This record gives sequence, C-alpha cells and structure tokens, in this order.
Amino acid sequence: MVLESPRRLEARDLPIPDLTDDTAILRLEACGICGSDYEQFEGVLRTPTPVIPGHEPLGVIEAIGDRAAEYWRVDVGDRVAVENMIACGHCPRCLAGLRHLCERRKIYSYIPLAEQHGLWGAYAQHMVLAPGSVVHKIDASLAPELAVLFNPLGAGFRWAVEIPETKPGDNVLVMGPGQRGLASVLAARQAGADKIFVTGLTADEKKLELARAFGADATIDVEQEDLTQRVRELTDGRGVDVVVEVTSYATAPVTDALDVVRMGGTVVLAGMKGFKAIPDFVSDKIVVKEIRVHGAIGVTSSAYRSGIRMIEGGRHPLERMHTHGFPLEEAELAIQTLARKIPGEDAIHCSLHPRP
Repeated sequence: MVLESPRRLEARDLPIPDLTDDTAILRLEACGICGSDYEQFEGVLRTPTPVIPGHEPLGVIEAIGDRAAEYWRVDVGDRVAVENMIACGHCPRCLAGLRHLCERRKIYSYIPLAEQHGLWGAYAQHMVLAPGSVVHKIDASLAPELAVLFNPLGAGFRWAVEIPETKPGDNVLVMGPGQRGLASVLAARQAGADKIFVTGLTADEKKLELARAFGADATIDVEQEDLTQRVRELTDGRGVDVVVEVTSYATAPVTDALDVVRMGGTVVLAGMKGFKAIPDFVSDKIVVKEIRVHGAIGVTSSAYRSGIRMIEGGRHPLERMHTHGFPLEEAELAIQTLARKIPGEDAIHCSLHPRP
C-alpha cells in the first residue's frame, strides 16, 4: 500500500529486488500502527511521497545474504521484530551507542519509493532489510497480533524507565492511556515504581480500566477532575518523580506536566504535537523547580529486548491491548480506526496482516 500523497493510499505491485550479501527479504506477518501513522497519512510529518508506510515490522526471514546472516545471527525461517531506524554505524552518535540519533539515520516507512527498490515500509507483503538494520528474534509460536506489540512495549521501557531512570519507590504519572501509555505503565511497574497514575479523557474509560488492570494505582479523568489537585492528593502534596507525556496533538499536558512533577523531577516528552507551539509555557517553572525535561524520539535495542521478554514471558494479559486487526488492503481503515475517526470503534492497538 503506497501513500501517493497525503490522505491517498493505493495498492501497487512492486518487484522484489535481487538479494545482496548484506540484505534480507522479510515476509511480513504483521505491522503495528501507531499515532505517527495517522500523522504521516495526514501529511503532518511532512515525509516524502510516494512511500510505503509502516515502521513496526514483524515477519519471517524469507531470504538472506551470507554477510547479513552472520552479523544479524538469523537465518531463513526465523521470525524477527525489526527496529524502525537504519543507522550508519560510523558517525559520532552511533559510536557513542546512540544509533537512534544517528546523524545519517533513515527510518523504515519514511524512505521514498524512488530510492532503490522502494520496499522500505511494512504496509506490504515483503520488505527489504537494509545494512544498518537491527533485528530481534522472537518466539514463532506467539500469535502475530501479540508479537507485534514489541514496538509499543519497547517504547514504554525506553520512555518510562530508561530515560527517566525510574527506580523502586518512584511515583510515576503517565499522561495518555494509548498503547504507549499502557506500555509505560507495564514498564514502570516492572521497574519497581511505587505508585503509577494515568490520565485520560472521559472517552478513554475502557483504556483507563485497562491501565488499572496493568498496574496503575489510580486513573484521572482530566475532563472531570482537576489534575494538579488530584496529583497533590495522591502524593501528599509532593508531586510525582516522573512524568511520561505521551498524548498526541494536545498541548495542555505539556504545561500540566511542569505543575505536577516534584522539585528535581523528570518530565519525558514523547507525544508529538504536529509542530504546534505550546501556549502558556512558562520556562521559569523548569528553572525554579530544577526539572529535567527530556525529549524522546526513538527506542533503544535494550528497550526492545525488554519489551520482547515481556511478551514472551506471558505474565501479563497483553492481548487485551490489541483490539483491531485488518488485512493489508484496509490500511486506511486501520489508520482511521486507531485515530478514532470511525464511529463506534474504540481502538487501542491496531495492526495490518498481509495475506500470503
């Protein structure tokens, strides 16, 4: 499925290229969909077109070059989860272990069709895995719709644990009960957080219920309750140690985060706002409270591994997070469903499943 221009997805047949020593052909089983898929579809991200979207690939190695098999340590028939960033491996950022911030990075689903073979996205039956990719073996017995949760769970571990260095005893506020917010609850709980709180809207009732099932101690409907006052009540006036802001488009949570975090606390900003300015943003709050504000754009390999271990461990009802699966040709419907544009559908996690 090719995004020809904003809001226009069309099916195309493209040839599978010849294999090289350092590439592989992935037969896709599933592609997860997140809020950035909607932003790409709408043209908000300003990514090039035409392009094959899809940056959360899960599939089986169908063919692989000898060098690629050696450095990825996988072979034909292995099921793998694919990290969405392709790093050069040689720039200062890569050499510092920050490959997700590679100076020459490319991202699956954002590489245009005009570049080489064009098979750079997971809204497809096959895609090419390029040199510089990172893949993770994952249990082949898992249902594809469960295994493909590796991406949001990886984000939860990076954004809610690795970046803020969440430790046992911390109080954590997760702003937004979508798939990455719920994943943040699971990750923070595993890290030993003392209390976890989750915010949402009145329409998020089912998601907030799932947050509590995943380990949240309290949920806050920001349309019915005063967020700052409620957090003070829950923390004896202290505020939370960590705020993980994962709402999409809404700008008010960014300013709210500065109010509810404790002195010397950490705010992680991971929710994209469509490049909108933040009204009423008062930087002095950061200064006088000595708040650490950290942006989050990607997921580390260590966080992906933590997410995959959680899936394979089978100790959490992760299947409750996955609500909708669609055939490949219904990609637009899948995007619109996740974005709450389809009346009567309350989606948390959606995925595409190509037919053979």
